[in-house]
Amino acid sequence: MQVQCIVKPNSKVDRITVDPDGLFRIKIKAQPVDGEANEYLVKYLASVFDLPKSNIQIIAGFTNSHKRVNIVAEEKHIQNIISKF
Repeated sequence: MQVQCIVKPNSKVDRITVDPDGLFRIKIKAQPVDGEANEYLVKYLASVFDLPKSNIQIIAGFTNSHKRVNIVAEEKHIQNIISKF
């Protein structure tokens, strides 16, 4: 499943909110330096969705706050997690 994200690095807390239209707004603690924020985003999403890091892939937006992320899992599992946000 591909999701559209707006990522805000250098936040005080890690947090995900989902807009009614399905846009993920993600705050992460990592600094946006040398790809650290992208690596941290993958690790964070893997922990939130209880998946291996290899199931999370940034498809677009490597140097931008607007990203497209592919999450490889059953849609039912993803929707169950999203409903908790």
